Amino acid sequence: MAEKHKSPEESQRESERVLERVSTESEIVGTSSFVRQANKAREHFAGKDGDQSDQVEVWAKRVGRGLSVIAFILLAIWLLDFLGR
Repeated sequence: MAEKHKSPEESQRESERVLERVSTESEIVGTSSFVRQANKAREHFAGKDGDQSDQVEVWAKRVGRGLSVIAFILLAIWLLDFLGR
């Protein structure tokens, strides 16, 4: 089945769409996984995954997640001390 010839405007729109898609995909691939994970963790601990209009919820998430990091570090230190005896 032969393709129809596209008008110059259609060709231009398709070209722009393809270039935009390539640009978007190259940004995703071009960013290292470490940077993506670091950004994801920063947003997680900043409480940006909740309702931003409820400041109490945002700060409660920040405090709770910060305390969980502190508890994890303390437990890791305790475990290393316990296993080192």
